[in-house]
Amino acid sequence: MVNLKIEDFGAKNDGIFDNTGAFKAAFDELAKNGGGKITVGKGVWATGPIDMVSDSILELEEGAELSFIADPNIYPPAFTRWEGVECYAMHALLRGSDVKNVKITGKGTFNGNGKFWWDLKKEKKSKGQSKPEESYEIALAKMNPGYENQPGGGGGREIQFLRPCLIEFINCENVTIEGVKVIDSPFWTIHPLYVKGLLLKDLHVENPYEAPNTDGIDVDSCTDIQILNCFVSVGDDGICLKSGSGPDGIRVNKPTDGVVIRGCSVKNAHGGIVIGSETAAGIRHVLAEDCNLSGTDRGIRIKSRRGRGGDIFDIELKNLTMDGNLCPIAMNMYYKCGITDTKSPLFSLEKQEVTAETPRIHDVKISGIKATNCKASAGFIVGLPEMPIDNLEIKDCYFSTDESSTESPMDSDMFYGLPEVTVKSFRVRNAPGAKFENVTIEGPKEAFIYE
Repeated sequence: MVNLKIEDFGAKNDGIFDNTGAFKAAFDELAKNGGGKITVGKGVWATGPIDMVSDSILELEEGAELSFIADPNIYPPAFTRWEGVECYAMHALLRGSDVKNVKITGKGTFNGNGKFWWDLKKEKKSKGQSKPEESYEIALAKMNPGYENQPGGGGGREIQFLRPCLIEFINCENVTIEGVKVIDSPFWTIHPLYVKGLLLKDLHVENPYEAPNTDGIDVDSCTDIQILNCFVSVGDDGICLKSGSGPDGIRVNKPTDGVVIRGCSVKNAHGGIVIGSETAAGIRHVLAEDCNLSGTDRGIRIKSRRGRGGDIFDIELKNLTMDGNLCPIAMNMYYKCGITDTKSPLFSLEKQEVTAETPRIHDVKISGIKATNCKASAGFIVGLPEMPIDNLEIKDCYFSTDESSTESPMDSDMFYGLPEVTVKSFRVRNAPGAKFENVTIEGPKEAFIYE
């Protein structure tokens, strides 16, 4: 084990010099010596992609910033899962693949310089780009045959502008990220994929609310996960659990299993603590407690739809505080993102055939929720007619709605196909076994709407 300083490899902290080669040389040295630590001191260290190695520690001292160069051409194709489908996408800004015993720590900052990427995505959309055009898009398209028919969530798969995550670990064991600040990601911010044994602790994850597809933490087909005392404020979902989408996720068949989320705060996000919508291999044995989800669009959010598959069960959510959300609890099996056909059978109100691609939600316990000033509704629980939500228990909870808000109950979550409602009540559809015990709802004329 050796202790190295990045400046010993010719690195410069002027925010201009490209330190990509210095980081590669430093991690190569660690690999030769069986592991060790690289320390990054104060200053702004510009760099391209970084790959960590086994038994390594990357420490950012207070005042240190890794500033990732915004250029799609320097992040080569790398195997990953992008919006639920295995494929090649741009190499994450910082990546670890097939490594063990790695740690990122310190009080410094990882800066993804995301504005370049967000503006470029918006530019491509505004000009109506519908297929790969740039060399980096064409290269990915050649490596991803059949991409045109793969599911997505609106991130840009159809043009193969597959932006990089900021931090990604794939096929790894025993990964720790603690203490650091992670900001302005091009795409998803922290993406552990096929990781066994993950600790995320005392992190500050922040992207602008308007930044597209900038989820905070996306735990993807991982096992044995702890997310503790983290702050997240982002432009999509906050702390999210996933396990692949549709046939590809079913083929891979790696569930997310064994997750503890405790003491976290999610400020701005489409959802605070989220399951889905990529649910194909299942998500199970999840405990989330003692978190503040105030200001998020939906505090608790479980979302999937026909075609995505997966068994979601043994979920316990307790002692969560929310204020000013659109909807505090949304369980939505008619999730629309990534689909443009509003009349698709995916959103039919009639029973459809149950297949391997039919998602299921059951055995969910929610307790000790205090949600005030809910703008759109007190709650939204909608299962499928052929696969109702089963064994749902909600107890010892308080909800109040902001009846002066102009937000529509139809904005409780993102869906197609459901009939309109006009009151901010707790909506329950296709969840016949739902049990409500000691639940107070103040504000709407009707506490519940059962459909």
